[in-house]
Amino acid sequence: MLNQVKMWRISDSNEESMILEKIKRRRQCDNQNQENNENELSEDRLSDLPDGVILHILSFLNTKHVVPTCVLSARWKHIWKRTPALTLYASRFSISKQFPRFVSKILTLRDTSTALHALDLDSGGVIEPPLLKKILNYICSHNTHLQELGISVIGDTDLIMRCVSSCQTLTSLKLSLYPRGRYNSTEILFPKSLNLPALTSLELTNFTFCGGENGCAKPFLAFNRLNNLVIHSCTVKDGQTFNISSETLVNLAMYDNSLDFDKIELSAPSLCTFTFIGEASYGTVELAARPCQCKIIDNIFNYSSEVKLHYLCNSKSLEVELTPLHRRSELPFIKNVMLKKAAAKSRKEVATLRKVFKAGLKPPPVPDGIVGFLLQNSLSAKVDFTTKYPGTFKLKQDDKLSNEDKVESHQPNSNSLLDNGQ
Repeated sequence: MLNQVKMWRISDSNEESMILEKIKRRRQCDNQNQENNENELSEDRLSDLPDGVILHILSFLNTKHVVPTCVLSARWKHIWKRTPALTLYASRFSISKQFPRFVSKILTLRDTSTALHALDLDSGGVIEPPLLKKILNYICSHNTHLQELGISVIGDTDLIMRCVSSCQTLTSLKLSLYPRGRYNSTEILFPKSLNLPALTSLELTNFTFCGGENGCAKPFLAFNRLNNLVIHSCTVKDGQTFNISSETLVNLAMYDNSLDFDKIELSAPSLCTFTFIGEASYGTVELAARPCQCKIIDNIFNYSSEVKLHYLCNSKSLEVELTPLHRRSELPFIKNVMLKKAAAKSRKEVATLRKVFKAGLKPPPVPDGIVGFLLQNSLSAKVDFTTKYPGTFKLKQDDKLSNEDKVESHQPNSNSLLDNGQ
């Protein structure tokens, strides 16, 4: 009996040992899995990339966000100093005094042996002369491989343009310049002698183009590789004709320009898109181009039947963007223009229109005849109506309708030309 009891105890002891061993193994396995999971979670795949790839990624970020990467690890401590692009925006700083100090330190600490490929500066207003001079000097001393340059400041424009003219490798240039002084209305003249042989993209804001002896301004003749051109808030001086001639120009956009002259001459056989936004006070647009997309956002009520778009004959499409009026004072002016157009047709047209206005009805979103006027020589062009104010304009989409039907029989509905709440 005693032997049997001993055997039971030995058996129980063996089973207990086996159970404990299984528990121990299971714990070891769980710990190992946990370590593996932690290793996977803590694995830094970004740091495993080559420096060239990391620098390329950092070049897309604002410089203010690039610098803090120096705390990630010992390897990252100096990587930011070798980024090929600098993006310096004052708007990223909540305290205005921080921006000049930050920019000065960046230019001082950056690895001077690293080529500078791109620099984008936006001071958000007036920039102090010492800081501007330091930035421009840095650009001039690192312009051997500089391809993209953007400057948006209120400062010494002559100094900026001298710096720009020294950057012969530029492929993209974006300038938005205003002179110092609260009441300074000095014109910023676009230099006729500017020669950037590699330039393919140009965007200008607040420049004045000078006309030549024949009264024609041709500011872009020297840019033989230009593909994209944007002109914003610019004007012409001493000229009646504004000429844009380019064999390579693909995209052209003109926004809110004071083009108070007689004629625009556009010769661009490679043109694909043409965008015009603003009021047109010139008499003639001559466009020689292959079939292109045309987007015009204008004071569409103030067009003249005497204006002939003789060469706007190859357009493939026209996009009309509907925008409500924000000032009630403009409504009487629009009505007067519409009455003048009606008077040119007949007295009956005038009487009918007066009754419509007296009944309190608002003018239609797209005045009668405006689309036909724009596309008088492009009858097959596709017409699309768009708006950022769907609550004011209810667009009707019907691709099967002809352009004439779309414009005349299927006018977009409008609650009012005036913005809601005005």
